[in-house]
Amino acid sequence: MNGERRLWGLIVRLDDVPELIAAARVVRDAGYRRWDCHTPFPVHGLNEAMGLRLTRLPWFVFGAGALGATLGLLMQWWMNAVDYPLIISGKPLFSLPANIPIVFEMTILFAAITAFVGMLTFNRLPQHHHPLLALEEFRAATDDKFFIAIEAADPHFDERQTRELLARFGEVREVWE
Repeated sequence: MNGERRLWGLIVRLDDVPELIAAARVVRDAGYRRWDCHTPFPVHGLNEAMGLRLTRLPWFVFGAGALGATLGLLMQWWMNAVDYPLIISGKPLFSLPANIPIVFEMTILFAAITAFVGMLTFNRLPQHHHPLLALEEFRAATDDKFFIAIEAADPHFDERQTRELLARFGEVREVWE
């Protein structure tokens, strides 16, 4: 790096939930895509105000679980009926009830690993450093204040216009990388 600081984005502090919800709707309607709200506790209705869509993670987890069940069943069928068939007391080479525990365990294993890795991937984790953490004022986000941060990487970001938009809700602070 050449020592130059780059603007990461702009942030504004809000004092209560209704103000946060109203500000989130304004930012959403202004067309921003790379922005977030930071709250000290879950705020009901914030996802709708931000225009967030439901995550696709459940579909990935379901697909991985189905794949695990299928692979578990195919693995046991291959081992018992094709690769090393043993006829014991006239029992069939493959029987579904005897294989249910392994199918269940493979379903859970594949689904759990996909949920864990998918959550990390979709949330872009781990992040060992985030520019917002350098702001002393941002520590109040875990106590009693609410923040809206708009990234400079947003395609709609124009520093002057974004600053004017956020200034409607409070003092705007710059966040540097």
